[in-house]
Amino acid sequence: MSDDAGLTPLSDEELDAQDGTALPDKEVVSILDLNADLALAIDAAAPIDLAVAANANVAAPIDAAVGANVLSTGSEAQALGDQGVMITQGIHADATANAVQDSSIDQGNDVVDAGAAAPDAGGAADGSTAADAGAVASGTADATPTEAATSGDPVAGATGNPVAGAAVPDTGVETPDTSSLLDGNLLNVNVNLDADVDVAAPIDGAVAANANVAAPIDAAVAANVGSVDSQAVSIAQQDAIINQDITGSAEANADQQSDIQQ
Repeated sequence: MSDDAGLTPLSDEELDAQDGTALPDKEVVSILDLNADLALAIDAAAPIDLAVAANANVAAPIDAAVGANVLSTGSEAQALGDQGVMITQGIHADATANAVQDSSIDQGNDVVDAGAAAPDAGGAADGSTAADAGAVASGTADATPTEAATSGDPVAGATGNPVAGAAVPDTGVETPDTSSLLDGNLLNVNVNLDADVDVAAPIDGAVAANANVAAPIDAAVAANVGSVDSQAVSIAQQDAIINQDITGSAEANADQQSDIQQ
């Protein structure tokens, strides 16, 4: 436990002498500076080829009987459903599905920024060749070092002496300014995205099927609801003879040829 007995409180004059600085409004305080520059070139190609072939026999005979007594007294409800079904299904055929897809997709000519062509460094700006640059500065191409020494004209490219009037080469490197690294926002984010996206998804599918479907349904319903001394009878009789025969082949061929240039 700390001992507060030795602490001396501030006087009124000392409190009045205290000073402070008001904080700025939150609207003018910038913590995050985000600059996003997006340039997108997107090509999407999805050629789809689908072939379906089917041989099908479907039979669905339905027989229904319903009898009901609702809030009846001394009544009788009878429901009789009698169904005789003979189904003969035969398929003598071939189901063939052929899907041939030939796709030629060219997505190689979309550029966000082609950029400037590089300068030709093979010659001088005025069309002169490198051999011209080695000429004597005085204009006499056949001047000898002795003549140049006596005439006072420097020889271009002479060893040991710099060329007269030659400018200092510009390396193009700028000295970075570090004086404002701690000024401004706490976090500066500059995003520059140039994207050239090519997407191709050719899809080829083939389906072939042979099917026989038979669904005979027989139903009988009898009901007494809230009745006294009533009788409900429900009889459902079903005779179903189903013959199904499939003679053939189901063949699915999917042939895909895609020429994609991205």
